[in-house]
Amino acid sequence: MDKNHKKQVSKFLSLILRHKPETINLNLDKNGWAFVSDILSNTKLKFSREELEEVVATNDKRRFVFDEFKTKIRANQGHSLKTVDLKLESISPPPLLYHGTVEKFIPKIKIHGLKKMSRQHVHLSNDKGTATKVGSRRGKPIILIIRALEMCNSGYAFFKSENGVWLTDNVPVKFIDFK
Repeated sequence: MDKNHKKQVSKFLSLILRHKPETINLNLDKNGWAFVSDILSNTKLKFSREELEEVVATNDKRRFVFDEFKTKIRANQGHSLKTVDLKLESISPPPLLYHGTVEKFIPKIKIHGLKKMSRQHVHLSNDKGTATKVGSRRGKPIILIIRALEMCNSGYAFFKSENGVWLTDNVPVKFIDFK
C-alpha cells in the first residue's frame, strides 16, 4: 500500500471511528467497536482487509486496535462521540506529563487551563518528543509541563489508553508549567 493511500485510510478510520460513524451508516457499540465487515462493505474509499490490518499495525500513534478475533475495530482514544465509553480505569500518572500546543492558544490556556473541547478527554503524553510532534501539527510547538501526580493527588482522575496516551477531563492552570 502506498504512503498516500495508507494516510487516506487512517484519516478515514479516524473520521468514522472517532467522530462521524454516520458518514457510512456505521454502528459503533457503547465501547466504540465496529464490525470490520461493515466498514469494508460500506465505504467508498476502497481498501482490503489486509490493507486495513497494515494501517492498524503500522500507525505510528497506534490509534486503532482490533478485538482478539480481528472481527471488530475501534479507536483507542480521541472520540468526540459522547456515547462511547472505552471502559478505562483510573490510574496514577507519573509525576510529569506533557501537552503540545501552539502560541495562539497559550493566552486562553493561561486563563482556563486545558479543556477537552469537543473530545472526551484532554490528551497528554509521557515524553516531550511526542508532545512536540502533536504541537507541530499546527505550527511551532510549545510544550506545556503538567504536574500530573500532584493533580491526581488533588482528586483529578487519569486514564491511560491502550496506545499509551494519558487522558484526563481537564487540566487547571495551577497544574501547568508554561516554560
